[in-house]
Amino acid sequence: MILVSRHLSRPSRPLGQSVHEPVLLQESLEVLAPQRGGFFIDATVGGGGHSVALLAASEDLQLLAVDRDADALDRARERLAPFGERVRFAHAPFSSIESLLPDGWAGKVNGILADFGVSSDQLEDRDRGFSFLHDGPLDMRMDATKQKTSAAVLLASASEDEISTWLHEFGEERFSRKIAHEIVHARRFGPLLRTSQLADLVARVSPRGRQGIHPATRTFQALRIVVNRELDEIDALLHAAPALLGDGGVFAAISFHSLEDRMVKNAFRNEVRSETFEDIARKGIVAGAGEQRRNPRSRSARLRAIQKEGGAC
Repeated sequence: MILVSRHLSRPSRPLGQSVHEPVLLQESLEVLAPQRGGFFIDATVGGGGHSVALLAASEDLQLLAVDRDADALDRARERLAPFGERVRFAHAPFSSIESLLPDGWAGKVNGILADFGVSSDQLEDRDRGFSFLHDGPLDMRMDATKQKTSAAVLLASASEDEISTWLHEFGEERFSRKIAHEIVHARRFGPLLRTSQLADLVARVSPRGRQGIHPATRTFQALRIVVNRELDEIDALLHAAPALLGDGGVFAAISFHSLEDRMVKNAFRNEVRSETFEDIARKGIVAGAGEQRRNPRSRSARLRAIQKEGGAC
């Protein structure tokens, strides 16, 4: 059952303050124009950085904060507590966005923001298994309370062809076949259960990328996408969100790799062709040099946005 409430239960373990820095924050505010007030949705609230800025822009703004990661939502609940009853929370994947709307919001939403990146909080938590930089369980689930299949379980049962296809399609990994073969060979001697095991395996068979990029980067990205069905989730959101907007409403999405960005670009292009929406971020918006120096994660980020006819930012 999806939980939609104004208050969430306390986390079972101390989570600490979010260390995540929201990307393209000012650019997001410019396209979303939260100073108008009204109904807004942060479909990936994460550490709450974007949400704080949205809520601070207008006392007449109400926000629905959504995240499938229970830890992230607990952090957001604490951070957004000063805004009181203006914030509602939903522990759910953003593919469920239609069913999460409070009464009276359908067709009247003024802004929707979706940031598809993995947060720094998730990457820094070694128990989550998202990063090859820290040894931890090979998990990668966004919501361990509802998802049964971890990355370790996937790799223990998938065929070499399946693994190779995942790495090639979702990680755009040139050495997908070689890595897949090595994974299948290695599990003859025991399962891959730790992030360090997988990272070391990939490093042995794949050369280091340009600019010192770790050779396991694309493999970890691909497995995370498969574990969480990320592209299916994004596809569902891209189809559902535009219909929720009122006149002048804006749908903004931040992507971090070519697969996501291609989906967003194509979906937004189709909405614009319907002559119901206008593209208000042509060619996408990227982080400036200052933000890229301050926050390296922003280097791959691209913001796209469309606005429903009938209003102006």
